[in-house]
Order: sequence, then C-alpha cells, then structure tokens
Amino acid sequence: MKFVSWNVNGLRACMKKGFADFFHEADADVFAIQETKMQENQLEDAMKFDGYHMYMYSAARKGYSGTLVYAKQEPLSVSYGIEGDDTDEGRVITLEYPDYYFVAAYVPNSKEGLVRLDWRMQWEELLKKHLKALDEKKPVIYTGDLNVAHEEIDIKNPASNHQNAGFSDQEREKMSELLASGFTDTYRYLYPDQVQYSWWSYRFRARERNAGWRIDYFLVSDRFIDNVKDSVIYDQVTGSDHCPIGLILK
Repeated sequence: MKFVSWNVNGLRACMKKGFADFFHEADADVFAIQETKMQENQLEDAMKFDGYHMYMYSAARKGYSGTLVYAKQEPLSVSYGIEGDDTDEGRVITLEYPDYYFVAAYVPNSKEGLVRLDWRMQWEELLKKHLKALDEKKPVIYTGDLNVAHEEIDIKNPASNHQNAGFSDQEREKMSELLASGFTDTYRYLYPDQVQYSWWSYRFRARERNAGWRIDYFLVSDRFIDNVKDSVIYDQVTGSDHCPIGLILK
C-alpha cells in the first residue's frame, strides 16, 4: 500500500500548479492534504478524482487551514477533530481500517514570536491522547504537516532558527515525547543520516538554495514499523512551499 501527504498551501492554487498530475502519478491508496484553505462548497469537479472516496474537514474561518483525505478503500469509520479542541480549524481527520487507523493532521503553527505556543502545547497533548487511545485498539499511521523540525539534521540553519516557530525547544520536546510514547518517525528510522527537507520559505530563494526544514512526517506505532518498506520525500515536486511525502508498506 502507498500513502501520500502534502501541505498544498491552498488546494485551488496548487491545482493550477500541477496537483492533479502528481496525484495521478502517485496513485496512492490514501492521499492526505493539509491547508486546503477552502470550504466544501468551493470544491470543483477537477478536485474529485474517480476511484476515490473524499473526506474533507474545513475550518470555520474561510481561506484558512483545513484538511482533506482521498481514499481508494472506504474506511470502517471516519471522525473529524480531536476531543478537547473546540477551535473549529479543521485540523485532524481519522480513518479507521481493519488493520490500522490513519490519522491526517495539520498541527497549529506557533506563529512569529511564539505567540501561539501555549495553545500549541495544549493541542499537542490532546493529539497525543487521541493517538494513544487509537493505538490501544490497533496500530496507527499518523501523517501531516507537524510544523516542527525535530532534530538539527532536519533543518538547514539550526543555530539561527533556534526558538523560532517550528524549532523551539518546547516544540521539539513535544515531538520527542510523542515518539517516546510508542511511535516511530519512519523516515529517520530508515535514513538516520540523510538530509532532505519538505518545506522551504518563499523568501530569500530558500528552495533554490535548499535552505529548508523537514516538518512533514509519517509516524507509525512502534509495533507497525516492520510493515514499512519505504518513507519518501518527493522534494523535486513543486506546486507549494511544501513538497509531498510518502509511505510505502510491504
């Protein structure tokens, strides 16, 4: 099986930059999208792909956040959001399948000056509780834009970005806590020394210089790691300030 995740930074904008071409080329069994920046009534026919069920969770605020999952196989159940988060920002979709749960998330950004860090920390605890509750029933595949570069190898300029949003000690520690609670970062597990990024600022020609961050992930329950064949960063794919990532199971 093949899973793909991509923060498209606006699905309508990304559609004009080749999204559909990559979608068809990837031929994923499950394709998760973050930051759709749209409501369901704005969906166009070109965004509805034959052979896929579609599950969308939009933010109440128009043009902001939002997640969407395309799945070839209809899940046993679908849930939207996580318990305790009443912000209505469309951040988490959970699909249940016979052998695992698939959780797609767009983790809140702490913002410049870390003005939203306290809420981010609370949200991360709610998310971990959600993942752990699922993990007690069956293994979990968790993906999305997690808005944190976990280790120094995951960011081009760690020193100058220390305590910036996405590379604060607090955010990195939350990721460490989540992993320690029973989850594995599939890419770093398979490629402990490899340097690839999944996000580049639109400023300062960052992508051209490959001054990026790895902030998009596929995590799995520890006991599920032997099912993982590969974890991929499609860093040659453009269309957003993020590139897609993939998970391939044996």
